[in-house]
Amino acid sequence: MRKLLFLFILIPQLVSGQWKAKIKTVDSVLAYLHSRKLFNGAVLIGENGKVIYKKALGIADTSGRPLSTYSAFNLASVSKQFFAMMIMMLKEQGKLEYDQTVQKYLESFPYTGITIRHLLNHTSGLPEYFTLAERHMTLVDTLDNEKMFAMLVKYKPAVVFQPGDKYEYCNTNYILLASVISKLAGMSCAEFFDQRIVRPLGLKNTYVYNLTMHSYPASRVFGFHYEKEKPVPDDLQQLDGIVGDGNIYSSVEDLYLWDQALYTSKLVKAETFKEAISSGKLNNDSLINYGFGWSVRKAGESTHSGGWVAFTTYIHRYYEKRQTYITLENSGNNWVHSIVRNILEGNPYHLPQTTLINNVVVIDGTGSTPRKENLRIVDDRIQDIGPLTPFAGETVINGEGQVLSPGFIDSHSHLYGSLDEKPEALAAISQGITTIVAGQDGSSDAIDSLKFQIAKRPPNVNVATYTGQGSLRDKIMKGDLSRAATQPEIDAMKKELASEMQKGSLGLSTGLEYEDAFYSTRDEVIALAKTAAEYNGRYISHIRSEDIHIENSIEEIIQIGRETKIPVQISHFKIAMRSRWGIAPDLLARLEAARTEGINITADVYPYRMWSSTPRVLFPKKDFTNTASAIFAVNNLIDPAESIITGFPSDKRFEGKSLIQIGNINQESADKALLRIISESERSKQHATIIGVSMYEPDIVNLLKWSHTNLCSDGGEGGHPRGYGAFTRMLGFYVRDQKIMPLETAINKMTALSAEHLGIKNRGILAQGYPADLVLFNPDQVRDNATIADPKALSSGISIVWVNGRIVYQDQKATPAFSGKFIGRQ
Repeated sequence: MRKLLFLFILIPQLVSGQWKAKIKTVDSVLAYLHSRKLFNGAVLIGENGKVIYKKALGIADTSGRPLSTYSAFNLASVSKQFFAMMIMMLKEQGKLEYDQTVQKYLESFPYTGITIRHLLNHTSGLPEYFTLAERHMTLVDTLDNEKMFAMLVKYKPAVVFQPGDKYEYCNTNYILLASVISKLAGMSCAEFFDQRIVRPLGLKNTYVYNLTMHSYPASRVFGFHYEKEKPVPDDLQQLDGIVGDGNIYSSVEDLYLWDQALYTSKLVKAETFKEAISSGKLNNDSLINYGFGWSVRKAGESTHSGGWVAFTTYIHRYYEKRQTYITLENSGNNWVHSIVRNILEGNPYHLPQTTLINNVVVIDGTGSTPRKENLRIVDDRIQDIGPLTPFAGETVINGEGQVLSPGFIDSHSHLYGSLDEKPEALAAISQGITTIVAGQDGSSDAIDSLKFQIAKRPPNVNVATYTGQGSLRDKIMKGDLSRAATQPEIDAMKKELASEMQKGSLGLSTGLEYEDAFYSTRDEVIALAKTAAEYNGRYISHIRSEDIHIENSIEEIIQIGRETKIPVQISHFKIAMRSRWGIAPDLLARLEAARTEGINITADVYPYRMWSSTPRVLFPKKDFTNTASAIFAVNNLIDPAESIITGFPSDKRFEGKSLIQIGNINQESADKALLRIISESERSKQHATIIGVSMYEPDIVNLLKWSHTNLCSDGGEGGHPRGYGAFTRMLGFYVRDQKIMPLETAINKMTALSAEHLGIKNRGILAQGYPADLVLFNPDQVRDNATIADPKALSSGISIVWVNGRIVYQDQKATPAFSGKFIGRQ
């Protein structure tokens, strides 16, 4: 984002006698940050017109030219205060009035009611110019103020709000102010700036520079960032023929001269400048804490910051003691500003911690070829990947030749419900999962509740969620779910869903085979999916049938994708009927045809022949007392000899036994045993659970290998062994032993592809700047150990797991890092 504004908490008055210790700390911190390539720039601290501390560390460009305190950095948004000053000068010359409309000075300006004051205060309602410019520029264009103004006139993008109704920081405002300056001054902004500010103040290394200029002073600093410990250019780009919102260059030395001049009347009268550092007001008289090019949080203090390409800048002033600190940086780092602030105000500060993981084979999640490299973490982010060397005193973890990959993303999980009591999330992290997605099968918690719980007791995994149709139905229809919803009820559900989408829901989930949603119409689902689509959400579904009506159910989700234009995903894709075994290629061909049509349909799969649910799902017609349906179920939908009742509160003797064994206990057939379990559960109002063996191994392999399938667990805390073993089973049994796909392809299906299917940004890939969700594992030893008899047995071969840069699992144990976060739709 262009020339970002960073607003910091204001610092209380500094005490002169404390300078010595504080300066010593600042100096030590700068040395630490620079030694870890986290600071490259200059800092100056002054009081009462005297420089108390100044220092420059690092290089001015990728050639290695050294910085000094006279080096001129791109000030990014700190430039705005200079353009505001030029407007104030024109005001004193009688050439403009703040409350006159912009149209008075720029006749073809296409908006009425926007004044100069609105531009100065960021209350104009104008949209940012970046999208407009990028939409209408070619790759060889360089944007300047004249071209930008012409685009604004020609296309007139809609205002975001009416002038004066809101405060919203917007760079377009100051580009227009630059055009006003040039028009009224009768010269370029660069010339006016030089004549009226630079020369009168004796500034030696301060000037306007942009890409329309053919040369630049020797003091100019270039932006860069580090890749593989080498500086890579990260400097001006094609938007940078513009002036107004940025592109003034200055040094810390000159900025301090500027700061001191603001206490005098060298530039404008004191009463004129006072308005610049006073909060503007909205139409309703509320304060906005922003003046003219300065942020204002309380009387006697003003500040501004900026960020553009690799430059980050900051200036903070305290008027009573005439104290100022200035930080300029050109390597894309933003650590120094807040740390210096906290040191000077006497508050605790955080030094970023770095960790180097070396001697690893990096599989980055993209499907690319594995490569031997090292990776560095800074706090919760990946800083660099490559042939990196340790910093002095840095934590180094020897990966011993193991694979380092992104943390696995479980796109269909039921673990969230246990995190309050077991925030260690051992089921997930022990198999390398760092992010779980809740709200599946149509059942979800409210996002406010979920966020509150995570904030109160953070778990060891990140959590994202869908909003469940079944939960919406239950709330709106008051539990009367064995019918279709009425239109008013659908409208109420749409409103509820819209609210959840605004709070970060990934989209809509359904469990159409389950009784809370089975009776909903396709139109109801489509109406809700369209609401999710309005917020760029997604749709994921446990389809209506995974057995008898599987083809019709797939056609339903295809139609939902077609009509709503929303990405749709089949949950835990399976073919759970013996007579349908072997049709996976046909179903995948149908999905590919839908994709060719433009429907973004995908799937997730868990790597087991057995599922886990309530035995009621074995009655597709919901005729739970029908003997014929029970016979059909045990002959076609499950293997009664291998399918195990895992939970039966009515009679604990049945738990852990197959339907055949339960039938033998009661001297009855497997179908009678199934009916008994259903009826006794109904009578006791305590649900039974079953692990049903229903799937065909070649189908599982085909579904796993489909290029648009990602892995999931569908697991929770115990029960089905998938809760503790799905991802390691994929790596061990299917990839290493069965060799159904290369390891890097499997990792992609567990990381980047999952993130893509979920709409989760900036996770699932090992890349610079991404959150440090990582897993270190031994590909020769990784395997799942969980079984039906021992569903919580930990996997082998998972060495270390990091969530947001902190180790949550090591030596077969969870750690109390609790570094998981809520991940909302972006």
